[in-house]
Amino acid sequence: MAEDSGQEKTEEPTGKKIEESRKKGQVARSKELGTTFVLIFSAISLLMYGPAIGKGLYNIMGRALTLNRNETYDTTKMFSIWGEMFSELIFPMSMFVFIIVIAAFIGNTLLGGFNFSWQAAAPKASKMSPAKGIKRMLGPQAGIELIKALLKFVLVAGFAIFLINTFFYEILHLSVEQVPSSIVHALEILAWMFLALSCTLIIISAIDAPYQSYNHHKQLKMTLQEVKDEYKNSEGDPQIKARIRRTQREMSQRRMMQDVPDADVIVTNPTHYSVALKYDTEKAGAPIVIAKGVDELAMQIRKVAIGNEVPIVESPVLTRSLYHTTEVGHQIPDQLFTAVAQVLAYVFQLKRFQKGRGKRPIGLSDDLPIPNELKH
Repeated sequence: MAEDSGQEKTEEPTGKKIEESRKKGQVARSKELGTTFVLIFSAISLLMYGPAIGKGLYNIMGRALTLNRNETYDTTKMFSIWGEMFSELIFPMSMFVFIIVIAAFIGNTLLGGFNFSWQAAAPKASKMSPAKGIKRMLGPQAGIELIKALLKFVLVAGFAIFLINTFFYEILHLSVEQVPSSIVHALEILAWMFLALSCTLIIISAIDAPYQSYNHHKQLKMTLQEVKDEYKNSEGDPQIKARIRRTQREMSQRRMMQDVPDADVIVTNPTHYSVALKYDTEKAGAPIVIAKGVDELAMQIRKVAIGNEVPIVESPVLTRSLYHTTEVGHQIPDQLFTAVAQVLAYVFQLKRFQKGRGKRPIGLSDDLPIPNELKH
């Protein structure tokens, strides 16, 4: 959709997009960084275990060329000799290979971290497509790889010439040294030259690693439409959610209006607020707000109350306080007990008077005991 609309990828990738790309095996990787690590630590490993390897090779050669007559005619002796010879190289070669393997793992996971993906490992027909292969060969990434290859060639070739000139006389001097010291010395020269040449690739890696990280981040960037679509898929369409909330609110209001006829009193702010109270001593120890509303809903509550002969009492301060402090179905706050009790007492006295069982009650006080912190 984003490609069809022609939108630019200007938005930062979301966490979901990054996680999905990792599942597909799409993480920032620098081949140059991995190669540099392997070569440098190979050289270091050669410096550490090169002398032992050189001496082991010398001993193997000496043992293989000094067979006596009995060993020559013994058809089973050669196998035991092989074991003796290769035991010289088992430890140094194992450590040499072990260091290289660790360096390869670190170098290839240093950028982007460790990540294994079956999706990336699965065979894909697109990778075998000649047309797409040619497109990759002629694409901008291929041009960058060509530039890196040329830069590596120039750096390595130039520094190799410098090293040969530096070690030239030392290399010539190997011809007059005694064996096995000449073998060990040759491996040391080789290891130092190898290490120096490998270090030249640090320049390439220092350029390539940040570029690969930047390029990967650029590829993950999203269009504004992609961000919106992802939000809809993960959080739900905002319009649908709004419609659901509206439906739930309407259902709640209908249930609330059904409870209004059971109220003992409706307290109102004549123009804006209405709160329906019910006092059931058997179910609750305090009056409960069974309905409340503002503006149009407040008018509907009053209409239902009038139609069902529920008393309506005007008390603006108490009504606003109840509306803002108490949810439908909850008991009123303790601080409003006295004020609500006065309202209920007035209503009950008024009902008795209307039935001819008592005197007309004195009008409700305008100054009900409502704490300042609950006034709204």
